[in-house]
Amino acid sequence: MYPASFTYVRPADLAAAEAAFREADDPRYLAGGMTLIPTMKQRLAAPSTLIDIARVPGLSFIRREKDTLVIGACTRHATVAAAPEVRAAIPALAALAGGIGDPAVRNRGTIGGSLANNDPAADYPSAVLGLGAVIRTTRRTIAADAFFTGMFSTALEPGEIITEVAFPGPRRAGYAKVRNPASGYAMAGVFVAETGKDVRVAVTGAGACVFRAAEMEQALARSFTPDALADVRVAAADLNADIHGSAAYRAQLVRVMAARAAAAALSGA
Repeated sequence: MYPASFTYVRPADLAAAEAAFREADDPRYLAGGMTLIPTMKQRLAAPSTLIDIARVPGLSFIRREKDTLVIGACTRHATVAAAPEVRAAIPALAALAGGIGDPAVRNRGTIGGSLANNDPAADYPSAVLGLGAVIRTTRRTIAADAFFTGMFSTALEPGEIITEVAFPGPRRAGYAKVRNPASGYAMAGVFVAETGKDVRVAVTGAGACVFRAAEMEQALARSFTPDALADVRVAAADLNADIHGSAAYRAQLVRVMAARAAAAALSGA
């Protein structure tokens, strides 16, 4: 039996949100709702309490902190895509946000909700991992390399809320993906970034969780050009396979998208 109803809570601040979470039997935070609401409609989730944090003050913003771009957790995708600060500091991040889902999703979905859900085919995780961003929560700061732990799984503890994401500005960066024709999710998406220290390559959509491609990073560190990836092969053993494409097909997509992302980075797109 599925519950006939649930309790809806709109807290005034983060402290009230966390208190409501502690007091509920089976609570879930609600930001944009682009994943949670459809999941509830399909009877795949039935929380006892929805805690709506979308209008909690101080969670929707974009600001610069010297060489770092900080984005509030409840900032919507469309806002990130259109923000002059993002376009100037990290054009690839603005382009990524502008290609998420469709207009309805971009105008409701939030960066914090996307990261907390960690869908295997979501776009934002690749930017966070590719740029070596830092996730700030109500309790601590988590490095991108430690945040994504598996399919729909993160390092967040029960009740912990993402408050903002800090992106260090790269020397250059690019993103490219193949969209699922039905959902718009990435069948394979690759974010490439050259920082002052190293090169990072993050892959989404192809595996159970976003991951870094070490061999591609090494190749691009030697020569940051699409041609540097020509001889790099991606192992298909741990990649997704479904009606939209085999694991071998996705492995090829990763290589092609990485080259396109590198080209985008070089062009400044």
